[in-house]
Amino acid sequence: MKNVLAIILGGGQGSRLYPLTKTRAKPAVPVAGKYRLIDIPVSNCINSGIEKIYILTQFNSASLNRHVNQAYRPASYSDGFVEILAAQQTPDSPDWFQGTADAVRRYAWLLESWDVSEYLILSGDHLYNMDYEKFVQHHRETGADITLSVLPVDQKKASAFGLLKTDSTGKVINFLEKPKGEALEGMRVDTTKLGLDQASAIANPFIASMGIYVFNKQAMLKLLSENPEHTDFGKEIIPDAIHNLNVQAYLYKGYWEDIGTIESFYQANLDLTRHPSTGFNFYETKKPIYTRARYLPPSKVHDCKVKDSIIGEGCLLNKSTVTNSVVGIRMHIDANCTIEDTLLMGCDFYQPQEERETDLETNKVPMGIGENTIIRHAIIDKNARIGKNVQIINKDRVQDVNREEQGYCICNGIVVVVKNAIIPDNTII
Repeated sequence: MKNVLAIILGGGQGSRLYPLTKTRAKPAVPVAGKYRLIDIPVSNCINSGIEKIYILTQFNSASLNRHVNQAYRPASYSDGFVEILAAQQTPDSPDWFQGTADAVRRYAWLLESWDVSEYLILSGDHLYNMDYEKFVQHHRETGADITLSVLPVDQKKASAFGLLKTDSTGKVINFLEKPKGEALEGMRVDTTKLGLDQASAIANPFIASMGIYVFNKQAMLKLLSENPEHTDFGKEIIPDAIHNLNVQAYLYKGYWEDIGTIESFYQANLDLTRHPSTGFNFYETKKPIYTRARYLPPSKVHDCKVKDSIIGEGCLLNKSTVTNSVVGIRMHIDANCTIEDTLLMGCDFYQPQEERETDLETNKVPMGIGENTIIRHAIIDKNARIGKNVQIINKDRVQDVNREEQGYCICNGIVVVVKNAIIPDNTII
């Protein structure tokens, strides 16, 4: 694996995850109470023995830069690294990144300088645990120029992915990016050839690309240099390559979720609370998920009812009920609150107790959740101040609305309280 260089794509503006991406890049979005999305691919790389890791970013990268610098510092005797490559304008390239392939092309001069045999292209907003060593080994054994990691999907999900067809050897013979209508139906295949049983194959008749690729070094550099007009791997580079190169498919069989939308992000987090877990496994001792080390005290839970939930470090919960929810680090929940089916992202710092008391005495809203508050089916971003007797319940069953000036949005029926928002006492949303 020392001959593999990983390139993690930070993504564009992250409009589908807005307002969580209002002030941060997609890979910097908090997940599971204490991690960031970027921790998933970086940890997968480390656990697979891949130590050379670049992260390409463009939008709102300050918090991502800070997290990566604080979390990943390889030993001085190792040649490994985790580094941010930010978008930059040069006389030859005056524009910002135009797509995934264009982002990699802009840094081809740097990538080419490394004495490696393969490039591993990853996304920064997926939740999964994958052994990249097996992926790369499959790539080498099949003599592939490019290998795509794939999984079977149903018709509902299919149009959101690049879909492909393979021959009997696993070689990709057709690839369409996010097809719809007749084009989608034309990509239907018999997935029993992938090892699925008859019932599973009927339910999942499409083969989807996960947006995870292995390229031979020279093959990728040649494709990027000879096709300067091609700016995206899924839309242009891969479909063009299948006509001239050996492009193989690698079947991934574990849990995987593209959490690029508010709805999928919310559901993926809440799935972590179920027992047994129906989501990602953060408790795999041989494949830990790394993140920034924080020196926080244990959480204090006083006279509470907590069911099917995750509680991060350094929290203070008092006489409240928490059900099917994720409570992020440093979260303060006052008495008689009800938190259900909710993701609380936590706080970046503690508010001093003297300041909290002053806020309460002067009818200001301190950081955290005020007493007698009810929150259901919501995402509360970091550092939010929720007052007393507040109800965040989407009482009018609104599907989508932007009320950032009031501190919240509603996306697919999920109330999202924005970062640093102040929700006054007695508010009903």
